[in-house]
Amino acid sequence: MSARHYLFDLDGTLTDPGLGIKNSIRYALTKFGLPTLSEEILDTFIGPPLLDSFALHCGVSGEDAWRLVNLYREYFSEKGLFENTVYDGIPEVLSALQKRGATLCLATSKPEEYAKRILEHFDLSRYFTFVGGSTMDEKRTAKAEVIAYVLQSTGLRAEDCFMVGDRRYDIEGGRACGLTTVGVLFGYGDREELKAADHLVETPSALLLLSSSLYGFR
Repeated sequence: MSARHYLFDLDGTLTDPGLGIKNSIRYALTKFGLPTLSEEILDTFIGPPLLDSFALHCGVSGEDAWRLVNLYREYFSEKGLFENTVYDGIPEVLSALQKRGATLCLATSKPEEYAKRILEHFDLSRYFTFVGGSTMDEKRTAKAEVIAYVLQSTGLRAEDCFMVGDRRYDIEGGRACGLTTVGVLFGYGDREELKAADHLVETPSALLLLSSSLYGFR
């Protein structure tokens, strides 16, 4: 049986970006003159499109939301994207899946430019055939749009792929595009948020066990 292929989310799935994202948000809010946000609200910024999160949580829209995004990027592009850690076991899982013949792609709402820099910095880019993300003008940010872009760019068939992510946007986007969905519980989403996923895993290594159980790999 041929290997299934994998589209991975980045933030909260391959790496824990919390420190860098939160520091970038705090920087943007301070420069803009807005009060800081609680840790609970800051956590909700991890995953969704940034423009939407600033509009939702800061009571701004239009040009002001864009000003916050640009201020965020001032910090993130220089410091924040490296204030990040790879989850334990992720490199080993990616390597094992690759050796099984699976094609690995990234599907993130983060700008593609930043995603590529992060993968290269943490020596993860060698595992990925294609990196798909949003554009710097905040287009193609919806997860379904990113997934469709990855499938179109690679020629992979949706029915042959898993979408792996830690937030409901990953699951909803994957299901909308016809992929089998896997929710990871070591990121920022909990069981309730990820209940619509076809499969749930608690650790990176559980992805290998899932692959083995479904497709007979050893």
